[in-house]
Amino acid sequence: MRRQKEFTVKFFVCLLILSSIIFNACSANNESAANTNGSKSDGDNPHITQQKSTEVASNSSSAMANSPYPSEAKREGYDEGISGDRYAEITENPFLDTSRAPLSTFSIDVDTASYTNVRRILNDGQLPPKDAVRIEEFINYFQYNYPQPNGNIPFSVNTEVASAPWKPNHKIVQIGLQGKNVSLDNVPPSNLVFLIDVSGSMQNYDKLPLLKNAFQTLVNQLKPNDRVAIAVYAGSSGLVLPSTPASNKREILDSLDQLSAGGSTNGGDGIKLAYTVALNNFIQGGNNRVILATDGDFNVGLSGDDELVRLIEEKRRSGVFLSVLGFGSGNLNDSMMEKLADKGNGNYAYIDSQEEARKALGQQVAGTLYTIAKDVKIQVEFNPALVAGYRLIGYENRLLADKDFNDDRKDAGDIGAGHSVTALYEIVPAGQKIENDGIELKYSKTVPSETEFGNELLTVKLRYKEPDSNQSKLITTGVLDNNNQAENASENLKFASAVAQFGMLLRDSRFKGSANFSNVYSLAANSRGNDLNNYRGEFIELVEKAKRLKG
Repeated sequence: MRRQKEFTVKFFVCLLILSSIIFNACSANNESAANTNGSKSDGDNPHITQQKSTEVASNSSSAMANSPYPSEAKREGYDEGISGDRYAEITENPFLDTSRAPLSTFSIDVDTASYTNVRRILNDGQLPPKDAVRIEEFINYFQYNYPQPNGNIPFSVNTEVASAPWKPNHKIVQIGLQGKNVSLDNVPPSNLVFLIDVSGSMQNYDKLPLLKNAFQTLVNQLKPNDRVAIAVYAGSSGLVLPSTPASNKREILDSLDQLSAGGSTNGGDGIKLAYTVALNNFIQGGNNRVILATDGDFNVGLSGDDELVRLIEEKRRSGVFLSVLGFGSGNLNDSMMEKLADKGNGNYAYIDSQEEARKALGQQVAGTLYTIAKDVKIQVEFNPALVAGYRLIGYENRLLADKDFNDDRKDAGDIGAGHSVTALYEIVPAGQKIENDGIELKYSKTVPSETEFGNELLTVKLRYKEPDSNQSKLITTGVLDNNNQAENASENLKFASAVAQFGMLLRDSRFKGSANFSNVYSLAANSRGNDLNNYRGEFIELVEKAKRLKG
């Protein structure tokens, strides 16, 4: 009896072991079959014509790609947190003593990404991290009523002085550049390479689906003699569409429509491939440009800021420019994308909606794609007889050494057709104390006497190059102080001042003075002007939202 019980126990143990082995084998076979049925080899995928691409194309568009994008409602798949977004640290420009630093030198900046990204954050009911706020990009998001240039100069130079709305005993100086408007019928042909991030991080509604919509808007603006190639990258890079005439719009749009997201992010390989394709189809005298669309989350291959920046600096010498379009949230690498656009002789825009896609790649496509002046630098010399100190508002990451102004080897920002660029200085008049933590010097306390220059407050010097030239040209203009009060300033200066104050409030700047959201709202509302597209009206709404969030 005892031997029979032992046999029974051993039999059941053996049965359990055998069942386990059979179950695991079946599971492995099912998984292998699923992987085999769910993937295609490179040879079976007609969209990959060069290097291997990881999960680049799908057989059809996802339902999400065809769905409308709500403007402010909470959406499925949206990451409510912004803690994963990366921004470069900004230390605000301090006031400088004119007697010790009479020159201020910086590169212009036509990027607008900071404003649209912060708009997205505010519309989602949150206050932005202070380093997401780059005040110059807030100001330059808007067009100003500057006159068109005359003659062969590609932009007009406009200046104005008034009392500072947030500190009436200080003055505000506006320097505005207006790029020449260019009809798309008169621009040279374009050789464009769309470099699209299709990694797994691009799956959300506000990334790849919105990206496709944005590029469709751009394709519909192109002329028949323009050319488009589509390169993609995930774990590896691949060419989805070789350089194709824009007259074949259906082929280009179909290639965009078939993209889907998945895999890791090897941005470095994608950038190399895109520049290779652009150079292989280079148009002499044309607009040769790579347009990178991504959330900036590079996590394999060349992934460090310094490595990618060096790569872009090397590639820009080829005559191919780089523009960057940012998408999404939660892992947005804003810092990386701004650096790449800066070093690639291009601009950086953030697309948060279909409306913004229509603005950047539709209404203002000439400014986005066609450069009319490159390496544009500004140097301001302040008159110590009238100016005790000054502060450049924004442009912290565009500052240049004074000696770089005359050095044509030094890279600087570019101006696109129809773009306007605005810079603001806050001026401390002579005889007033400078609000700075600097070390006081014994002899710098001497009050400068009047000079032969009368009420000339400062001199503005600009250097720029034609798009196909390596030699700069110089423009110089003096700026007079007519003791104008803020309420009598132009709509241009009033609105730019309102936007600057808004940025300082969001950053909780120590230089904000008496600025508050109510004053910003009033100043912006009274200088809204001819706001056909409601961009300024939308800004006024954002001021109200920020005020409520601040409590």
